[in-house]
Amino acid sequence: MAGKRVAVIGASGYGGLQTLRLLQGHPAFSVTFLGGERSSGKRWSELVPFLPLEGDPVVRRPDAGEIAAAADLAVLSLPNGLAAGLVPPLLERGVKVVDLSADYRYRSLAQWQEVYAAEARQVPRSDQDLCAEAVYGLVEWEEEAIRSARLVAAPGCFPTASLLALVPFLKQGLIETRGIVIDAKTGTSGGGRAAKEHLLLAEAAEAVAPYGVVGHRHTSEIEQLAGRVAGQPIQLQFTPHLMPMVRGLLATVYARLRDPGLTADDCTTLLRAAYRDRPSVEVLPVGTYPSTKWVRQTNRCLLSVQVDKRTGQLIVMSAIDNLVKGQAGQGVQCLNLMAGLEAGTGLPLLPFYP
Repeated sequence: MAGKRVAVIGASGYGGLQTLRLLQGHPAFSVTFLGGERSSGKRWSELVPFLPLEGDPVVRRPDAGEIAAAADLAVLSLPNGLAAGLVPPLLERGVKVVDLSADYRYRSLAQWQEVYAAEARQVPRSDQDLCAEAVYGLVEWEEEAIRSARLVAAPGCFPTASLLALVPFLKQGLIETRGIVIDAKTGTSGGGRAAKEHLLLAEAAEAVAPYGVVGHRHTSEIEQLAGRVAGQPIQLQFTPHLMPMVRGLLATVYARLRDPGLTADDCTTLLRAAYRDRPSVEVLPVGTYPSTKWVRQTNRCLLSVQVDKRTGQLIVMSAIDNLVKGQAGQGVQCLNLMAGLEAGTGLPLLPFYP
Protein backbone atom coordinates (compact mmCIF):
# COMPACT_ATOMS: atom_id res chain seq x y z
CA MET A 1 0.00 0.00 0.00
CA ALA A 2 1.13 3.58 -0.58
CA GLY A 3 2.68 5.22 2.44
CA LYS A 4 0.62 7.71 4.42
CA ARG A 5 2.04 11.17 5.10
CA VAL A 6 2.06 12.21 8.76
CA ALA A 7 2.47 15.63 10.37
CA VAL A 8 3.73 15.83 13.95
CA ILE A 9 2.82 19.06 15.71
CA GLY A 10 4.59 19.84 18.97
CA ALA A 11 7.47 17.81 17.60
CA SER A 12 10.16 18.71 20.14
CA GLY A 13 8.16 17.91 23.30
CA TYR A 14 8.31 14.47 24.87
CA GLY A 15 5.15 13.28 23.13
CA GLY A 16 6.31 14.56 19.76
CA LEU A 17 9.82 13.17 20.16
CA GLN A 18 8.52 9.74 21.09
CA THR A 19 6.06 9.80 18.17
CA LEU A 20 8.87 10.63 15.75
CA ARG A 21 11.06 7.88 17.19
CA LEU A 22 8.28 5.33 16.72
CA LEU A 23 7.60 6.52 13.17
CA GLN A 24 11.26 6.13 12.20
CA GLY A 25 11.33 3.08 9.98
CA HIS A 26 7.56 2.53 10.16
CA PRO A 27 6.58 0.46 7.12
CA ALA A 28 3.55 2.56 6.14
CA PHE A 29 4.13 6.13 7.36
CA SER A 30 6.49 8.94 6.46
CA VAL A 31 6.83 12.18 8.42
CA THR A 32 6.29 15.08 6.02
CA PHE A 33 5.66 18.05 8.33
CA LEU A 34 7.11 19.11 11.68
CA GLY A 35 5.25 21.83 13.56
CA GLY A 36 5.98 23.88 16.64
CA GLU A 37 5.49 27.39 17.98
CA ARG A 38 8.59 28.11 20.05
CA SER A 39 10.78 25.96 17.82
CA SER A 40 9.50 27.24 14.47
CA GLY A 41 12.14 28.35 12.00
CA LYS A 42 14.84 26.08 13.41
CA ARG A 43 16.36 23.08 11.73
CA TRP A 44 15.62 19.79 13.45
CA SER A 45 19.31 19.10 14.10
CA GLU A 46 19.55 22.33 16.12
CA LEU A 47 16.78 21.17 18.43
CA VAL A 48 17.27 17.41 18.59
CA PRO A 49 20.75 16.36 17.46
CA PHE A 50 20.30 12.90 18.98
CA LEU A 51 17.37 11.93 16.72
CA PRO A 52 18.32 12.73 13.10
CA LEU A 53 15.54 13.01 10.53
CA GLU A 54 15.99 12.60 6.79
CA GLY A 55 16.66 15.94 5.11
CA ASP A 56 17.06 17.75 8.44
CA PRO A 57 13.71 19.55 8.04
CA VAL A 58 12.86 22.98 9.38
CA VAL A 59 10.19 23.12 12.08
CA ARG A 60 7.32 25.27 10.87
CA ARG A 61 4.61 27.22 12.61
CA PRO A 62 1.44 25.10 12.59
CA ASP A 63 -0.85 26.30 9.82
CA ALA A 64 -3.81 24.13 8.87
CA GLY A 65 -3.49 24.86 5.16
CA GLU A 66 0.21 24.00 5.04
CA ILE A 67 -0.30 20.87 7.14
CA ALA A 68 -3.14 19.69 4.89
CA ALA A 69 -1.00 20.23 1.79
CA ALA A 70 1.77 18.10 3.26
CA ALA A 71 0.01 15.36 5.24
CA ASP A 72 -2.88 12.89 5.33
CA LEU A 73 -2.80 12.42 9.10
CA ALA A 74 -1.64 14.60 11.98
CA VAL A 75 -0.51 13.84 15.52
CA LEU A 76 -0.97 16.83 17.82
CA SER A 77 1.25 16.84 20.89
CA LEU A 78 0.38 20.26 22.26
CA PRO A 79 -0.38 21.69 25.70
CA ASN A 80 -3.99 21.31 26.78
CA GLY A 81 -6.23 23.90 25.15
CA LEU A 82 -4.16 24.50 22.02
CA ALA A 83 -5.18 21.52 19.87
CA ALA A 84 -8.79 22.74 19.79
CA GLY A 85 -7.70 25.74 17.74
CA LEU A 86 -6.09 23.55 15.08
CA VAL A 87 -8.37 20.50 14.89
CA PRO A 88 -11.46 22.08 13.21
CA PRO A 89 -9.58 23.55 10.20
CA LEU A 90 -7.58 20.33 9.79
CA LEU A 91 -10.73 18.22 9.70
CA GLU A 92 -12.34 20.63 7.24
CA ARG A 93 -9.36 20.05 4.94
CA GLY A 94 -9.65 16.27 5.18
CA VAL A 95 -6.75 15.61 7.56
CA LYS A 96 -7.41 12.88 10.12
CA VAL A 97 -6.19 13.80 13.59
CA VAL A 98 -4.87 11.97 16.64
CA ASP A 99 -4.74 14.40 19.58
CA LEU A 100 -2.43 13.47 22.45
CA SER A 101 -3.75 16.26 24.69
CA ALA A 102 -6.95 16.23 26.75
CA ASP A 103 -8.90 18.60 24.48
CA TYR A 104 -11.25 15.95 23.05
CA ARG A 105 -11.20 13.22 25.70
CA TYR A 106 -14.52 14.37 27.16
CA ARG A 107 -17.75 13.98 25.24
CA SER A 108 -19.01 17.13 26.93
CA LEU A 109 -17.26 20.44 26.24
CA ALA A 110 -18.77 21.80 29.46
CA GLN A 111 -17.07 19.03 31.43
CA TRP A 112 -13.72 19.76 29.75
CA GLN A 113 -14.15 23.43 30.62
CA GLU A 114 -14.84 22.51 34.23
CA VAL A 115 -11.92 20.08 34.59
CA TYR A 116 -9.47 22.23 32.61
CA ALA A 117 -10.72 25.56 33.93
CA ALA A 118 -7.39 27.41 33.62
CA GLU A 119 -6.97 26.43 29.97
CA ALA A 120 -10.64 27.13 29.24
CA ARG A 121 -10.27 30.72 30.44
CA GLN A 122 -7.38 31.26 28.02
CA VAL A 123 -8.83 29.42 25.00
CA PRO A 124 -12.53 30.05 24.26
CA ARG A 125 -14.14 27.04 22.55
CA SER A 126 -17.47 26.30 20.88
CA ASP A 127 -16.79 22.87 19.36
CA GLN A 128 -19.19 20.66 21.32
CA ASP A 129 -19.95 18.82 18.08
CA LEU A 130 -16.33 17.66 17.80
CA CYS A 131 -16.20 16.68 21.47
CA ALA A 132 -19.21 14.44 20.85
CA GLU A 133 -17.70 13.06 17.63
CA ALA A 134 -14.17 12.31 18.88
CA VAL A 135 -13.39 8.66 19.59
CA TYR A 136 -11.61 7.89 22.85
CA GLY A 137 -8.48 6.11 21.70
CA LEU A 138 -8.15 3.25 24.18
CA VAL A 139 -7.25 0.90 21.37
CA GLU A 140 -8.02 -2.45 23.01
CA TRP A 141 -11.62 -1.41 23.66
CA GLU A 142 -12.40 1.05 20.85
CA GLU A 143 -10.70 -0.53 17.84
CA GLU A 144 -13.61 -0.54 15.40
CA ALA A 145 -14.65 3.03 16.22
CA ILE A 146 -11.06 4.22 15.77
CA ARG A 147 -10.81 2.58 12.34
CA SER A 148 -13.61 4.77 10.97
CA ALA A 149 -12.80 7.94 12.96
CA ARG A 150 -11.43 11.20 11.66
CA LEU A 151 -10.66 12.53 15.18
CA VAL A 152 -9.23 10.38 17.96
CA ALA A 153 -8.43 11.59 21.47
CA ALA A 154 -5.58 9.51 22.85
CA PRO A 155 -6.16 8.71 26.55
CA GLY A 156 -3.95 10.01 29.32
CA CYS A 157 -1.27 7.72 30.72
CA PHE A 158 -2.98 7.15 34.09
CA PRO A 159 -6.36 6.38 32.49
CA THR A 160 -4.70 3.97 30.05
CA ALA A 161 -3.09 1.86 32.77
CA SER A 162 -6.11 2.07 35.07
CA LEU A 163 -8.80 1.33 32.49
CA LEU A 164 -6.97 -1.63 30.95
CA ALA A 165 -7.05 -3.11 34.46
CA LEU A 166 -10.64 -2.15 35.29
CA VAL A 167 -12.71 -2.48 32.14
CA PRO A 168 -12.83 -6.31 31.85
CA PHE A 169 -14.20 -6.63 35.38
CA LEU A 170 -16.70 -3.78 34.99
CA LYS A 171 -17.86 -5.17 31.67
CA GLN A 172 -18.64 -8.54 33.25
CA GLY A 173 -20.22 -6.97 36.34
CA LEU A 174 -17.81 -8.79 38.66
CA ILE A 175 -16.89 -5.87 40.92
CA GLU A 176 -18.80 -3.34 42.99
CA THR A 177 -18.96 0.08 41.35
CA ARG A 178 -18.53 1.85 44.70
CA GLY A 179 -15.28 1.93 46.62
CA ILE A 180 -12.87 1.55 43.67
CA VAL A 181 -9.42 2.89 44.56
CA ILE A 182 -6.52 3.49 42.16
CA ASP A 183 -3.04 4.08 43.58
CA ALA A 184 -0.62 5.07 40.81
CA LYS A 185 3.06 5.94 40.47
CA THR A 186 4.73 7.63 37.52
CA GLY A 187 8.09 8.92 36.34
CA THR A 188 8.96 12.59 35.93
CA SER A 189 8.61 12.60 32.13
CA GLY A 190 4.85 12.60 32.65
CA GLY A 191 5.17 16.28 33.54
CA GLY A 192 6.39 17.19 30.04
CA ARG A 193 9.60 18.78 28.81
CA ALA A 194 9.01 22.35 29.96
CA ALA A 195 10.96 23.36 33.07
CA LYS A 196 9.06 22.78 36.33
CA GLU A 197 10.63 23.13 39.76
CA HIS A 198 9.19 19.95 41.27
CA LEU A 199 10.66 17.90 38.39
CA LEU A 200 14.23 19.10 38.90
CA LEU A 201 16.66 16.31 39.78
CA ALA A 202 17.41 17.88 43.16
CA GLU A 203 13.70 17.94 43.97
CA ALA A 204 12.50 14.59 42.59
CA ALA A 205 15.48 12.30 43.22
CA GLU A 206 15.46 10.10 46.33
CA ALA A 207 11.83 10.99 47.01
CA VAL A 208 8.30 9.70 46.48
CA ALA A 209 5.60 12.36 46.57
CA PRO A 210 1.81 12.24 46.17
CA TYR A 211 0.15 15.03 44.20
CA GLY A 212 -3.34 15.88 42.99
CA VAL A 213 -4.63 13.81 45.90
CA VAL A 214 -8.20 15.09 45.51
CA GLY A 215 -9.60 16.13 42.15
CA HIS A 216 -6.75 15.11 39.85
CA ARG A 217 -7.78 15.77 36.26
CA HIS A 218 -7.46 12.15 35.22
CA THR A 219 -10.02 11.02 37.81
CA SER A 220 -12.99 12.20 35.77
CA GLU A 221 -11.44 10.85 32.57
CA ILE A 222 -11.22 7.38 34.11
CA GLU A 223 -14.74 7.68 35.50
CA GLN A 224 -16.16 8.63 32.09
CA LEU A 225 -15.26 5.37 30.32
CA ALA A 226 -15.66 3.24 33.44
CA GLY A 227 -19.20 4.53 33.86
CA ARG A 228 -20.01 3.93 30.21
CA VAL A 229 -18.82 0.32 30.46
CA ALA A 230 -20.65 -0.27 33.75
CA GLY A 231 -23.84 1.37 32.49
CA GLN A 232 -24.05 3.70 35.47
CA PRO A 233 -22.14 6.69 36.90
CA ILE A 234 -19.00 5.74 38.79
CA GLN A 235 -17.09 7.70 41.40
CA LEU A 236 -13.68 6.34 42.33
CA GLN A 237 -10.65 7.41 44.32
CA PHE A 238 -7.48 8.11 42.33
CA THR A 239 -4.16 9.17 43.84
CA PRO A 240 -1.00 9.65 41.74
CA HIS A 241 2.56 9.70 43.07
CA LEU A 242 5.74 11.06 41.50
CA MET A 243 8.62 8.58 41.49
CA PRO A 244 12.36 9.29 41.10
CA MET A 245 12.58 7.73 37.62
CA VAL A 246 12.34 9.16 34.11
CA ARG A 247 9.68 6.93 32.60
CA GLY A 248 7.25 4.23 33.61
CA LEU A 249 3.86 4.03 35.33
CA LEU A 250 2.39 1.49 37.73
CA ALA A 251 -1.29 1.59 38.69
CA THR A 252 -2.65 -0.66 41.43
CA VAL A 253 -6.44 -0.91 41.30
CA TYR A 254 -8.53 -2.11 44.25
CA ALA A 255 -12.18 -3.15 43.95
CA ARG A 256 -14.57 -5.38 45.91
CA LEU A 257 -15.59 -8.62 44.19
CA ARG A 258 -19.31 -9.34 44.00
CA ASP A 259 -18.65 -13.08 44.13
CA PRO A 260 -16.37 -13.89 47.09
CA GLY A 261 -15.73 -17.31 45.59
CA LEU A 262 -13.71 -15.95 42.67
CA THR A 263 -10.01 -16.73 42.82
CA ALA A 264 -6.94 -15.04 41.37
CA ASP A 265 -6.78 -17.84 38.81
CA ASP A 266 -10.39 -17.15 37.77
CA CYS A 267 -9.65 -13.45 37.37
CA THR A 268 -6.47 -14.13 35.44
CA THR A 269 -8.43 -16.35 33.05
CA LEU A 270 -10.94 -13.53 32.56
CA LEU A 271 -8.19 -11.02 31.73
CA ARG A 272 -6.52 -13.40 29.29
CA ALA A 273 -9.80 -13.96 27.50
CA ALA A 274 -10.45 -10.21 27.32
CA TYR A 275 -7.05 -9.50 25.79
CA ARG A 276 -6.38 -12.72 23.87
CA ASP A 277 -6.16 -10.91 20.51
CA ARG A 278 -4.47 -7.80 21.88
CA PRO A 279 -0.67 -8.21 21.60
CA SER A 280 0.03 -4.93 23.43
CA VAL A 281 -1.48 -6.35 26.63
CA GLU A 282 0.08 -9.32 28.43
CA VAL A 283 -1.43 -10.97 31.49
CA LEU A 284 1.15 -12.39 33.89
CA PRO A 285 0.77 -15.61 35.90
CA VAL A 286 -0.71 -15.37 39.39
CA GLY A 287 2.04 -14.37 41.81
CA THR A 288 4.17 -12.59 39.19
CA TYR A 289 3.80 -8.85 39.61
CA PRO A 290 4.74 -6.30 36.92
CA SER A 291 7.68 -3.93 37.05
CA THR A 292 7.88 -0.69 35.08
CA LYS A 293 11.33 -1.73 33.89
CA TRP A 294 9.78 -4.69 32.08
CA VAL A 295 7.81 -2.34 29.79
CA ARG A 296 10.32 0.48 29.46
CA GLN A 297 10.39 1.87 25.88
CA THR A 298 7.74 -0.60 24.73
CA ASN A 299 4.09 -0.32 23.76
CA ARG A 300 3.14 -3.15 26.12
CA CYS A 301 0.92 -3.15 29.18
CA LEU A 302 1.61 -5.85 31.76
CA LEU A 303 -1.31 -6.89 33.97
CA SER A 304 -1.35 -9.09 37.05
CA VAL A 305 -4.19 -9.90 39.41
CA GLN A 306 -4.48 -11.06 42.98
CA VAL A 307 -7.45 -11.68 45.27
CA ASP A 308 -7.38 -11.07 49.02
CA LYS A 309 -9.80 -13.69 50.36
CA ARG A 310 -9.72 -12.07 53.81
CA THR A 311 -11.14 -8.74 52.58
CA GLY A 312 -12.87 -9.83 49.39
CA GLN A 313 -10.76 -7.35 47.44
CA LEU A 314 -9.64 -7.70 43.85
CA ILE A 315 -6.18 -6.20 43.26
CA VAL A 316 -5.12 -5.53 39.66
CA MET A 317 -1.62 -4.25 38.88
CA SER A 318 -0.92 -2.52 35.57
CA ALA A 319 2.48 -1.37 34.28
CA ILE A 320 3.12 0.72 31.16
CA ASP A 321 5.70 3.10 29.76
CA ASN A 322 3.93 6.43 30.23
CA LEU A 323 5.45 7.93 27.06
CA VAL A 324 4.76 4.93 24.79
CA LYS A 325 1.63 2.92 25.63
CA GLY A 326 0.55 5.84 27.79
CA GLN A 327 0.99 8.45 25.07
CA ALA A 328 2.81 8.31 21.72
CA GLY A 329 2.69 4.54 21.20
CA GLN A 330 -1.04 4.46 21.70
CA GLY A 331 -1.24 7.43 19.34
CA VAL A 332 0.62 5.44 16.66
CA GLN A 333 -1.71 2.49 17.30
CA CYS A 334 -4.59 4.85 16.49
CA LEU A 335 -2.80 6.07 13.34
CA ASN A 336 -2.36 2.47 12.27
CA LEU A 337 -6.05 1.70 12.63
CA MET A 338 -7.09 4.91 10.87
CA ALA A 339 -4.82 3.93 7.97
CA GLY A 340 -6.30 0.43 7.72
CA LEU A 341 -3.37 -1.37 9.38
CA GLU A 342 -3.12 -3.72 12.32
CA ALA A 343 -2.93 -1.70 15.54
CA GLY A 344 0.54 -2.88 16.53
CA THR A 345 2.28 -2.25 13.20
CA GLY A 346 5.79 -0.91 13.70
CA LEU A 347 5.57 -0.76 17.50
CA PRO A 348 8.06 -2.28 19.98
CA LEU A 349 6.86 -4.89 22.47
CA LEU A 350 10.16 -6.09 23.93
CA PRO A 351 12.29 -3.97 26.29
CA PHE A 352 16.02 -3.50 26.40
CA TYR A 353 16.95 -4.80 29.85
CA PRO A 354 18.09 -3.62 32.31
